[in-house]
Amino acid sequence: MTGMSVANRRRFARLTAAVGLLIAVVALLIAPAGPASAHAVLVSSSPVASAVVSSGPAEVVLTFSESVRKVPGKIRVIAPDGSRADRGEPSFSGSVVTIPVDSAGGRGTYLVSYRVISADSHPVSGAFTYSVGAPSTPPVDTGDDSRADPVVGNAVKVAKYVGYAGLLLLVGPAMVLAALWPRRLPRQGPARLAWAGLGLVVLSTVANLLLQVPYTAGGGVFDVTGEGLSAVLGSTFGAAHLVRLGLLAAAAFLLRPLLAGPVGRADLVILGILGVAALLTWPLAGHPAASPAPAVSVVVDAVHLGSMAVWLGGLVMLAAFLLRRADERELGAILPIWSRWATLAVSALLLAGTVQALIEVATPGALVDTTYGRLLLGKIGLFALVIAVAAYSRQLVRRTAAGRPAPMRRAVWAELAITAVVLGLTAVLVQTTPARTAGSDVTGGSPGYFSTTLSSPIYSLQVELDPAERGNNTVHFYAYTKDNRPQPVVEWRATAALPSAGIEAIEVPLLPLTDNHATGEINLPAAGEWQLRVTVRTSDIDQATVTATVPIR
Repeated sequence: MTGMSVANRRRFARLTAAVGLLIAVVALLIAPAGPASAHAVLVSSSPVASAVVSSGPAEVVLTFSESVRKVPGKIRVIAPDGSRADRGEPSFSGSVVTIPVDSAGGRGTYLVSYRVISADSHPVSGAFTYSVGAPSTPPVDTGDDSRADPVVGNAVKVAKYVGYAGLLLLVGPAMVLAALWPRRLPRQGPARLAWAGLGLVVLSTVANLLLQVPYTAGGGVFDVTGEGLSAVLGSTFGAAHLVRLGLLAAAAFLLRPLLAGPVGRADLVILGILGVAALLTWPLAGHPAASPAPAVSVVVDAVHLGSMAVWLGGLVMLAAFLLRRADERELGAILPIWSRWATLAVSALLLAGTVQALIEVATPGALVDTTYGRLLLGKIGLFALVIAVAAYSRQLVRRTAAGRPAPMRRAVWAELAITAVVLGLTAVLVQTTPARTAGSDVTGGSPGYFSTTLSSPIYSLQVELDPAERGNNTVHFYAYTKDNRPQPVVEWRATAALPSAGIEAIEVPLLPLTDNHATGEINLPAAGEWQLRVTVRTSDIDQATVTATVPIR
């Protein structure tokens, strides 16, 4: 390779990039097809939840709102004596899951617990009971906790944030060096920034692949098994991330000459094709691929992501290099061009974001009634602030930017500071149930859904109450140790009282679903600030009581 001419090296780089693109396309073609759905919810079951049947069924059938995939070992039917009543592996057919059950099981109450994966790669879990002959004391599922460690969920968000940051650090230098960089200035600084960005995207992609195993199957950060990893790599989510790694490897061959000096048009065209293909892997592994209009959502999300990378990556190059090193004549030529680029990028960002919001939110009420909608409103507010700063920057470009770069640098750094928070909200948004699904979830939270985490000296308790309105309510308790591990519980006790209305403590009958998870039903007859009191005993001698004030409408 050392004796190869410059022309031959470039031809080799182009050939390698083309081969990488071909491999990525083939991987996309042979990847398992994913259904167009998102955040599935259980809409019916046979036997019906809480039903009493005369004889044991030969199978339990779960019907979800959308197609789902299996999480190995996470669907169980527990007999009244605590033994496993399910026999063999459950079968999956679109949105229907069929669980073979021992029909000769004894009389009493059975517990069905499940955990599946919806099309946008997010896990869905739950449980219910049915009885044969007559109800009995419900059994306890002694298997693993059905939810992922909270540390895993936060780690996934951090990994996605790192990927977004790496993308803009990669795109900005590549774009500016290809079209706006003065020939007299050295390229070492932008080149290091671009390689750092490439490394962050690769790190984020690998981290997301590994974290997806405990995120979907439950467990801690390091609970990555060969079986779990194989299942992730065989999914659409895994295929999209593997394709991204292949495209990044192919692009690296063309990126090296670009960072070293000017390159030909053909190299830039191939690099651009690789970049667009890589951008598509983000929406293909998330909510857009599972939206009601997947083709539109995938394209729109890729435009949204690409516009963000162009705009913010260019701002980083301006703040870190051009406004400091370029002279007055060079800035006079560069800034007007960049201003037009930024205007186009922001316009595309706004248009794509609007289309995304219309698809993912669906109704105006969901903007304020769901977590996704409220996060989106926060992102819109911050984005409006960024646009105001960007408009100020544009005025500087038109008037005095070439002669006075200092005000321009301050404006650019302000834009970057605000957009760093916007990127954080985006990383949370892509892990949050879309408003269109949350609003139609027949078994999940409603606008009055209440959730909080309470702390005691020996455990922390996550409390969820749905729908937090007068009438029947479902409550869920999840106990965790101080280091966020599932805390086995020996005994649960809970009461609810409304002192302002003279309502004494009402006992909440609780059903333990797993070692650290219990659920119950309670009728709250009046609106007001209810006092929820929960006592958790973790051993023969260790127990603690926590209280929460729950507003009931």
